[in-house]
Amino acid sequence: MTRIIDRLADIAAGYDALLCDVWGVVHNGVEAHAEAVAALAAYRAGGGKVILMTNSPRPRTAVIAQIDALGVARDAWDDVASSGDAAQAGMLSGLVGRRVYHIGAASDEAFFSDIEADLESLGEVRRVPLEEAEGIVCTGLRNDETETPDDYRTTLLRAKTAGLKLLCANPDIRVERGDKIVWCAGALASLYAGMGGESLYFGKPHAPIYNLARNRLERVAGAPVPHERILMIGDGLGTDIAGAMGEDLDSLFVTGGLDKAETGTLPGQGPDPEMLTALLQENRIEATFAIGQLR
Repeated sequence: MTRIIDRLADIAAGYDALLCDVWGVVHNGVEAHAEAVAALAAYRAGGGKVILMTNSPRPRTAVIAQIDALGVARDAWDDVASSGDAAQAGMLSGLVGRRVYHIGAASDEAFFSDIEADLESLGEVRRVPLEEAEGIVCTGLRNDETETPDDYRTTLLRAKTAGLKLLCANPDIRVERGDKIVWCAGALASLYAGMGGESLYFGKPHAPIYNLARNRLERVAGAPVPHERILMIGDGLGTDIAGAMGEDLDSLFVTGGLDKAETGTLPGQGPDPEMLTALLQENRIEATFAIGQLR
């Protein structure tokens, strides 16, 4: 049975570390959520460790620059693990070849140019036209303000016919940006898989990003943290909460994000218990705790 809580401090003493989703929990793509930032800072002040864990296709340094600009204070987190980091390692390992066709926005350039030193030895990858590619790297839609996944059907069909694998740098299907819902790379990867193509995933709920997050947590903590002392926080049922289940971690479901309507979550309030239970049962997902907004 999922326990609905009022604030993070209600359960903080039970955990030594948090793996915390970013978009939808700590910010909305436009500005930081002040109460969430304050809650994480207070947790760290009490001795806990916080790894921000995001399905952003951007590498760590670019994610940090973004959250700095949105007003997420540095005292709210210890380190960052992004889907972009994990996907970079997969790409540079040659999982979809050395000549790749890129689907994504111009703002995702850091995925190809901002390579950490420990990955440089894995080799080089060149971006080429689709007809010359050995695989696809998808960081998102080229313009998520105007496009939908359907705009890519022809391109993906050509790729599928050529037998290309698709590396998905962000498994999210959609996210909130301010008061809008926008499509992410995961929507294209899902469409490609539905057409019979092969999509490779590196962010939540898949193992590579959890391995990366645990490594970074161990580095900042100075020793491994037992899994029962780690709490996953997120607003994505199919990413954050499903990923926590797969990794045998406790979870805190933030219901006031993507599923606020489905859970009856109003601003400043928690979810409707019956609606929350129905949603979790429908998706066959278990969450240890739930909260309206992280605070």
